[in-house]
Amino acid sequence: MTIVTSKEIAQFRSQLSGEPLALQALDIIEDCEGDLEDAAMTLAIRVGQQPERANSEWLDALARNWRAVICRQEFRSTLKNNSIKETMEHIKTMPGFPSILATPVLMYVIKQGVDNFCKPFDTIK
Repeated sequence: MTIVTSKEIAQFRSQLSGEPLALQALDIIEDCEGDLEDAAMTLAIRVGQQPERANSEWLDALARNWRAVICRQEFRSTLKNNSIKETMEHIKTMPGFPSILATPVLMYVIKQGVDNFCKPFDTIK
């Protein structure tokens, strides 16, 4: 279980104040008491996805599917500084990525540690 605090949610709220989908996702995360896995599962079901794994496995798998994008060098430094706006803007332009899930995915990556999350991708290069 990956939990974000009320303070972390407020920090992301201020960064993403002009992003209606991100704010909606943050509301769900807050409703789920900061549990990113539960919130991501709820959001996925709302957009018509049928997650077949347990909550924690499903969010991790989703994040790993987008590791090549998330771990691009130009996004790493901003993510390390707990800033997701720039990466969010890029992800929203990508076909196939459900935009409403970008917020919990990026928060999950930050909570895992950007370098830790991206390490397997680095060994492939």
